[in-house]
Amino acid sequence: MDHGIYGPYADKLKDVLDIVIGAVKSCGDSAAGPHGEKRYEHIEGRVKTEESMLGKLSRRCLEATAENALTAVYDAVGVRVVCRFIDDVYLMADLISRREGIRAVERKDYILRAKENGYRSYHMIVEADTPFPGPVGGKAFYAEVQLRTIAMDTWAALEHEITYKRDISRRDLIWEELKRCADELAACDVSMQAIRDMIRESGERTDG
Repeated sequence: MDHGIYGPYADKLKDVLDIVIGAVKSCGDSAAGPHGEKRYEHIEGRVKTEESMLGKLSRRCLEATAENALTAVYDAVGVRVVCRFIDDVYLMADLISRREGIRAVERKDYILRAKENGYRSYHMIVEADTPFPGPVGGKAFYAEVQLRTIAMDTWAALEHEITYKRDISRRDLIWEELKRCADELAACDVSMQAIRDMIRESGERTDG
């Protein structure tokens, strides 16, 4: 039976996605704030389409095999965690890395060091344990987890639209404006975090 680029693991990737999303949600729910507020706003996930995976393998000059799709490229399974504040992003990343059955094998902090175009996010490659055999060895699969604030997520959605839409005029000007917007949103994220910190500090002094 032909399973496509993901080979015999094709039918299991949705289950892997559910396992990773479940672990992430559990991490956030276990660390709810003092008034029950969640540490994440929403969580989304997807299994990369075969067409997209084939394109990525081609760009990286990798042979189109199931092994490469699942062990040389790490985002066949992808999860996006959107948080309200920067501190929540780092808290969630820490909780995920310490979650039983999840091992963080790579991290890229594009919040601390933004990409040249203004992109900000926190990326983790994790190795997730599963109840069935996986390509990593034993019973494990790789997945990419991206964590970002609402502002970062909104910007990234617009950046994605510009990147993949071909019939855009004045593209250079649009990219320049998008970079400026990224810097403004980053400053806003920092200010919002500072305001929340002040509110919390004020509440602690009142309770004390």
